[in-house]
Amino acid sequence: MHWFANPARFVRLADKILPVAFPMTLVLMGAGLYLALFASPADYQQGDSVRIMYIHVPSAYLALFAYMVMAASGFSTLVWRHPLADVAGKAAAPIGLCFTGLALATGSIWGKPMWGTWWEWDARLTSMLVLFFLYLGYIALWGAFEDRSKAARAAAILALIGVINIPIIKFSVDWWTTLHQPASLFRMGGPTIDPSMRPPLYVMLAAFQFYFITIWLWRIKAELASVRINALRLQLIRVKRDAS
Repeated sequence: MHWFANPARFVRLADKILPVAFPMTLVLMGAGLYLALFASPADYQQGDSVRIMYIHVPSAYLALFAYMVMAASGFSTLVWRHPLADVAGKAAAPIGLCFTGLALATGSIWGKPMWGTWWEWDARLTSMLVLFFLYLGYIALWGAFEDRSKAARAAAILALIGVINIPIIKFSVDWWTTLHQPASLFRMGGPTIDPSMRPPLYVMLAAFQFYFITIWLWRIKAELASVRINALRLQLIRVKRDAS
């Protein structure tokens, strides 16, 4: 990991990944949407509303994945003082927030015809809402301190504390009685989803993953450029002050 501590080295690596990740995002997203809308059959109970699954499930997965990226970055910030760790966590937060919001929104749209309600305070939905507020709190902490190092430490601590919510989200359907269905894709014993519905779901999962990588790397590069510009501005101010 220390190999990536050099920002210039990381940017060179990102510049090699992005020309692959961005086209893969477009290709997989197009293929996944086509399979989801035209190749995948309607569910015998849910009808065409089951197609929301191809957006909802990848969104929920990336919501958890992005938070784990934040938590790992926060751990690296606090323990190893990795120079790029806080940048990586800060870059992942808005993406994870959007995925969490999308998961909540699509879940409500899907839940209305299936459950007869837009929202229910069961364990899975409530813990996902907590995740949404954790993202908001993390982003707010970055803007609450003028000292960047203090903001990074405070955000890292919140990210690590919030990790306790991840297994709650994952296993809430097993620990408590909820409206939300049990795990049907990532579970012991293999997926229970109909085989005809798996290919479009796997393609959409891959598309969302490549989308995350693309936007995350772009945001890291933008943040590094912003840090560099601020450092040069402060250096210019000091030079002018010494000259006067």
